[in-house]
Amino acid sequence: MGGMLAGENRLHWIEHIEIVSDPPAKSSGDGRNRWLYKAIFPLLTGAKSSLQLISPYFVPGRDGVRQLAELARAGTRIEVLTNSLAATDVAAVHGAYAPYRTPLLKAGVDLYELKPVAPRRRISLFGSGKRAGAASLHTKAFVVDGRIGFVGSFNFDPRSVSLNTEMGVIFDHPPLASEISAVFAEEIAPASSYRLALKAGRLSWLDGVGAKARALRGEPKAGIWRRLVAWMVGQLPLESQL
Repeated sequence: MGGMLAGENRLHWIEHIEIVSDPPAKSSGDGRNRWLYKAIFPLLTGAKSSLQLISPYFVPGRDGVRQLAELARAGTRIEVLTNSLAATDVAAVHGAYAPYRTPLLKAGVDLYELKPVAPRRRISLFGSGKRAGAASLHTKAFVVDGRIGFVGSFNFDPRSVSLNTEMGVIFDHPPLASEISAVFAEEIAPASSYRLALKAGRLSWLDGVGAKARALRGEPKAGIWRRLVAWMVGQLPLESQL
C-alpha cells in the first residue's frame, strides 16, 4: 500500500481473482465446508516448485509440518517468514511455534525470523512498533509457483483455522506474484531477518551474509520475560487456542 501511494508500483488488471472468507457461523462451529482454509490449503499443498509464506503468527502443528516436509521431499523450495520472539507482539504464540522449528529445518524448509529493528523500506509489511524504529510483521500472504498468491487476514495458526473469522484474496497473476516475491526477498535479507539453521544439532540464528554470518543462540534480542512466557506456553497444552 505504501508503494502504491508513493506511485512506485503499477496497477494490475487481473482476470482470475477470488475473494474468500469464513462464514459468520464459524464462531459456533458450523459451516465447516465453507471455512477459508478449505480454499487456501489445497493451493499450498499443490505447490510444485516454490512456496513463499509470510505469517506473523506461524504455528503449523504436526500435520502442517508433515505436509510441508512432503512438499520439500518432492522438490518444492519452501521459505517461511515470521516474527522473531523479540519482534512479535504475542510472545505466547511464539512459544507454540518454537517447537516446530527444528523439525521444519530438518525437513528442508527455510525459516526466517524478522529482526526486532529492521529497515522499513515498505509500509505494507510492518505495523507501528512500540519503540522508535521497531519492526513487527503483520502481513499474511503466500505465493505458490511464482503465479498464484493470497493476501488476507489468515494467520497460519490454530486460531485462524478454527476460531477466528478470516478473509482474503486469491489471485492467479504472475506479475503481481513477482512483486510480492520481490518484497519477500527484501524482508528475508540479512539486514531485516535472521535465517535459522541447525549447527551441530543446535538451533542457531544466522546474522549476516555467507562466511561472515554470526551464529547466534537463544532467541536474539529477546528479554527474559519474553523468553519465560514463550517457554511456559511451549510446555502447556494451549496450542489449539493460539
